[in-house]
Amino acid sequence: MEEPCGPAGAAAPLRGDAEEPKQGSVLFLGGNEVKSSAVVKYSSAPPQAAFARLQEKTDLKLPPANWLRESAKLGPAGTTILGNNKKSKPFSSFGMAYDFIDSVGNDVDVVSDSENIKKLLKIPYSKSHVSMAVHRIGRTLLLDELDIQELFMRSSQTGDWTWLKEFYQRLIDQKWQRKKKSKEHWYQKAILSKFLYYSINGDGAAQPVPSTSKQHQEGPVSGESDETGRASWPAPFEMPSSLSEDPGASNQGLKNDFVRNILWTFEDIHMLVGSNMPIFGGGRYPAVSLRLRDNNKPINVLTGIDYWLDNLICNVPELVMCFHVNGIVQKYEMIKTEDIPNLENSNFSTKVIKDIAQNILSFLKSNCTKEGHTYWLFKASGSDIVKLYDLTTLCEETEDKYQNPFTMPVAILLYKVACNMMLKKNQNKKHYGTIRTLLLNCLKLLDNGRHPQIIASANYMLSELFQLDEPKKEDSTDFPINGNSDESYSEEEEEMPDSDENGSYSNSSDPPDDNKAVAIIKSVGELSVPEKYKSVHRIRPSCAFPVCHGTEERCRLVLNYVLEGLKSVDSSVKKEGDLPAADPSTPIPLKYEDESTSGGPECLEKQMALFLDKMGSFQKGKHSSQSGMIPGSWQYKMKLQLILKSSKAYYVLSEAAMILQKYGRALRYIKLALQCHDTYCCLCASMLPEVLVFLCQCLTLCGDIQLMLAQNANNRAAYLEEYNYQTKEDQEILHSLHRESRCQVFAWATDLFTDLECQLSISCKCYEAAYEILLFSNLKNQNPEQRIQVLKRMGNIRNEIGVFYMNQAAAVQTQRVGNKNVSTTEQQLWKKSFSCFEEGIQNFESIDDATNAALLLCNTGRLMRICAQAHCVTEGDLKKEFSPEEALYYNKAIDYYLKALRSLGKRDVHPAVWDSVNWELSTTYFTMATLQQDYAPLSRKAQEQIEKEVSEAMMKSLKYCDVDTVSARQPLCQYRAATIHHRLASMYHSCLRNQVGDEHLRKQHRILADLHYSKAVRLFQLLNDAPCELLRVQLERVAFAEFQMASQNSSAGKLKTLFGALDIMVKTKSAFQLIRKELVAESEQISKDKSSAENTSPNDSSAGLNKEEVLKLLGIFESRMSFLLLQSIKLLTSTKKKIGGINEEEAVLKTNKQVYSLLLRATANKSTTLLERIEVVLSLLGQLTQDNAAGGGGIQ
Repeated sequence: MEEPCGPAGAAAPLRGDAEEPKQGSVLFLGGNEVKSSAVVKYSSAPPQAAFARLQEKTDLKLPPANWLRESAKLGPAGTTILGNNKKSKPFSSFGMAYDFIDSVGNDVDVVSDSENIKKLLKIPYSKSHVSMAVHRIGRTLLLDELDIQELFMRSSQTGDWTWLKEFYQRLIDQKWQRKKKSKEHWYQKAILSKFLYYSINGDGAAQPVPSTSKQHQEGPVSGESDETGRASWPAPFEMPSSLSEDPGASNQGLKNDFVRNILWTFEDIHMLVGSNMPIFGGGRYPAVSLRLRDNNKPINVLTGIDYWLDNLICNVPELVMCFHVNGIVQKYEMIKTEDIPNLENSNFSTKVIKDIAQNILSFLKSNCTKEGHTYWLFKASGSDIVKLYDLTTLCEETEDKYQNPFTMPVAILLYKVACNMMLKKNQNKKHYGTIRTLLLNCLKLLDNGRHPQIIASANYMLSELFQLDEPKKEDSTDFPINGNSDESYSEEEEEMPDSDENGSYSNSSDPPDDNKAVAIIKSVGELSVPEKYKSVHRIRPSCAFPVCHGTEERCRLVLNYVLEGLKSVDSSVKKEGDLPAADPSTPIPLKYEDESTSGGPECLEKQMALFLDKMGSFQKGKHSSQSGMIPGSWQYKMKLQLILKSSKAYYVLSEAAMILQKYGRALRYIKLALQCHDTYCCLCASMLPEVLVFLCQCLTLCGDIQLMLAQNANNRAAYLEEYNYQTKEDQEILHSLHRESRCQVFAWATDLFTDLECQLSISCKCYEAAYEILLFSNLKNQNPEQRIQVLKRMGNIRNEIGVFYMNQAAAVQTQRVGNKNVSTTEQQLWKKSFSCFEEGIQNFESIDDATNAALLLCNTGRLMRICAQAHCVTEGDLKKEFSPEEALYYNKAIDYYLKALRSLGKRDVHPAVWDSVNWELSTTYFTMATLQQDYAPLSRKAQEQIEKEVSEAMMKSLKYCDVDTVSARQPLCQYRAATIHHRLASMYHSCLRNQVGDEHLRKQHRILADLHYSKAVRLFQLLNDAPCELLRVQLERVAFAEFQMASQNSSAGKLKTLFGALDIMVKTKSAFQLIRKELVAESEQISKDKSSAENTSPNDSSAGLNKEEVLKLLGIFESRMSFLLLQSIKLLTSTKKKIGGINEEEAVLKTNKQVYSLLLRATANKSTTLLERIEVVLSLLGQLTQDNAAGGGGIQ
């Protein structure tokens, strides 16, 4: 057996604090097994006192000395241990529900006074009337006594409830009237009270008081009972201000007055029950209930059920009965709880009681389906018919809903249960449908003029159900489609049983107006039939949780609830006379700026300074509300929450518009988000860190949008149209915001400009403002990710602005006429660009972003090259010598590129960026070397020094030119490397021609020239698109061979060099083949175009081949070939004369003569086309190749 309620020596737990659950006992009663367990949730009773067994012949008509006096054993006011015999208040179940809000809606089936539970379970046995109000909250039913006669007495005085009085007189047995309590009733109550006071006397003996106090026997008890017997109903139209102002406050009449609140499980029914039964304990009897019985009156079934249920509910194992005759104590008898159903004259089946309980619960759950409605369970005295009416529906048919005194308590309870479910940290989203249903039903019951706070709060909670900060899942599992009342009340939809089985709807034997009843139990005997009423919950799925098909739809729902909340708050704030009378239906203009009216970046600086100053003032706690809301009031707190929620909704809408590339719409939404935030700042005394972080996110997004607007200037008209569009909802929210603030603090960031520079500057200022907020609010360390994001964006926008100014400087440079010096405008643009790059590099370096820092260093290098180009000195169309200024800026560019490489460290960090920086560095060295070579500064430097510098620069360019790595840039690198080798070879060739003296140096130059020529040829041969360059290099090699041959004296040496040069000529065959291929393709294209009647100029087709260049090179080739062949013929002929004929040489001589002859004829014919000349050359080279293959060995 578990411990009884209120164990001895234990302190009473605070209301609402659950004790450790205790295992329920299983009672075997009359052969029928009934499961029952009770857990005390709260007890205000002091430690149990042992009862004093009174002596025989004690006269209970005489009052004891302690009667109606305070005692430590009795608890406050001497009523607690004896039980509170007051009549149950009409809202007693609500008082309990408020205190144990966790149990309501889910875990508990019924919340009620134990007296009401007993009355329901005795219905089949009793002829007395039953009148109860039933309310549904989730799965829980709240039962309260509904004293109809009390309501009618009020009606006759106030005129309220006349509709119910008329309905009652029309439908119910009019003969039934409440009987006045007899003198016998008051006499029995008085001796019971005295008996209980005697029983707690310390000495265990009766101590009658002098007869002078006899007057107290009737008066006080009778008066108290009469006073408390009359329920104190709140007026239908009045709600105490405490409740309307603070939903958490207990209202008089809604207080939990019970000595004990017990969680009673009877079979599978879970009930939260209030009980005032006196329990005694100690000594031989750990817990007993004490009853006084008239020995002349036997115990009947109703009394037996009463005693049995009281002991089960309070988990008391034994009952002590004191028998008296005319107030004189006769004897005591002790009965175990499980024996009560078997007492003489009081036999009853516990299983039948269990069936009655299950049937009544099923009947009520099946028919009391609408949350917020007041149902009336009524059985007339002496009748077997039980009827259930929906008073809310009846009330709405006649008068307004506020006639029902239960309206407000039900609304408050719906609100509280929803609040409680919202506050649970790990609340599963599947309950969101339930919460939404609770709140919407709550709102249906409330009047905005009377309860603005609860309406505002409920709307705020509804908006909170939609998770704005979570990405929408594709499968829509965020919110169940049927997350409505079905989800919360019934496991599954079942078909309704037929009307006969359900008790029902046929009213043939009833008065014609009985169709007003929701449901009827035709006979109370049905309640004893097992499972007569099955638990079928006919829930109306009126409030399914909406399945949002997109972010915008979700945010719009949130904003709709926010707007309703704001309207409630605003309507409750006293309107000040000086408030601007704005019309919510009139659009509030969204400011639009163009470059003609805007002050540009300079004006932005001032606006930013003002903004940051204001942000600083918020930190110091300054605030002001134009509407006159009092800081700390509920309106003030609620409006702050609603405004912040709307700001977040607009932020999410702006993000979504950004993804869709609707940048005008995105700017409009972020403007609204920041206007909400501005109002929040105006109201808020101190800014919470999470609010400041959110402001940083808003400003960051605003910066992103302004940047995208700048980069997509072509669609400006469409963006402007999007920006200026406003919904009625947005206008009304803005109207509410303008009650508190001008909403202009962020105007500098959210106006739509048409000037590119201005847009970029605003974007930058947004990021700077976000970073400043992180700095002065000390949030950068708490939010490292936010700090990194802001700094990354700052670095990026500064790069964008730097590139913008750099491009402008380049444009100014190209427009400069003649040989004018560098203009002040250019210099200013360079400085601005350089400053932006420098700040951007610092931003990226501060977050260890080596890759982006390298890119900005690379751009700074490019800026230095533009500066170098600007300092290029020209005279007319001719360029002067390479200037020191050019050298200075090129060297600076090289420094920045080298810094970029150092920043990256190695190629693995970011291969693409690494390759790009290497290419730019190689290009810079190459450009500088080329300029020094082509426009040598001979006025300042010696030729040898210039050659040395050119050589070093070219070699460094080669170092950073990666010809081996396979990439898209590889052919470019190969071409660059080939060109460098060609230029170096040409330079050494030139040095060799112009140099006199130092033979060692000449030899070195000869070797270097030969080396670089051969490398250039090898690289050009890898390329298929540079035949002219390959041909030119080969011709220069031939010229180099001719130069060497001129200085040779021996015929053998000359012949060797000559054949080497002819061999180079033969190797040009691949270049001519490429040229022929391109010419053939071109001629085919021309003929194709002519056949399709398209007039295409030849130049369009031969864009890849420079014909003038080919003709020029071909002319040189023919002349050099002619010369070499002639010289070889002369040398071979003279050699033959001297030493006699050699077969191989004769064959070569013969071939050379033949080729020479054909070449002379071909060059003499001026009418041949370029393609024909190329064909001749290829044919001649082919003959020379065959000759060399056949007898090349003899030449050596």
